[in-house]
Amino acid sequence: MTLWLTRLVPDPRSRDARRDLADPVGMHRRVMSLFPSDAGPDPRTRFGVLHRTEDTPTGAHVLLQSTHEPDTSRLPDDYGTTLSRPLDALIDAIRPGLTVRYRCVASPVRKPGATTRALYHLPPVVALTGTAADDWWLRQADRSGLKPLTHHAQPLDTARGERRPDGAPAQRVTHARTQFDGTAAIIDTDLLKAAVLNGIGRGKAYGCGLLSIAPARQPQ
Repeated sequence: MTLWLTRLVPDPRSRDARRDLADPVGMHRRVMSLFPSDAGPDPRTRFGVLHRTEDTPTGAHVLLQSTHEPDTSRLPDDYGTTLSRPLDALIDAIRPGLTVRYRCVASPVRKPGATTRALYHLPPVVALTGTAADDWWLRQADRSGLKPLTHHAQPLDTARGERRPDGAPAQRVTHARTQFDGTAAIIDTDLLKAAVLNGIGRGKAYGCGLLSIAPARQPQ
């Protein structure tokens, strides 16, 4: 199985691109339009599709990871530029003890039990911020075969949108987001490969959960 990474650079002059960048549900639809439509009830999982929008000095970029090479010719002609490459060499280089740089935009939450919810009038899912989000990430990193050496958390705007399942009332999409960056030592290759492939946390269809790693540069 080949894991693909595609960088999509939307053209700010494209109305479609601007609309998708402003709407996580629209971006999800756009991303999934690049894959076969006859993939069953959960094509995102079948094709291992994860994505993340990043702000760069030259504008927004979309990173798209998948186990099936996306057909970028399905994008509107003026949508932007794309570049796809396999990640086989990176995956093959994963080994215990290797120091890597990581980035993950995730939706850290906790799910209080029924008694706690009733006592404190809490919703079923509570978004985490500050040190609670940091603690959440450190637990996720450990479960993903990583031992963080450095760590930085940056709160991002909440992803909001509205999805309309066929024949069902509209459903609101809301995912609080935090970007986690740092360096870590690999402690379990199997757990890390699974985390890279499957993503971390909630909101994977809407730009959360993609774990990116790269070998850390050694000091000269």
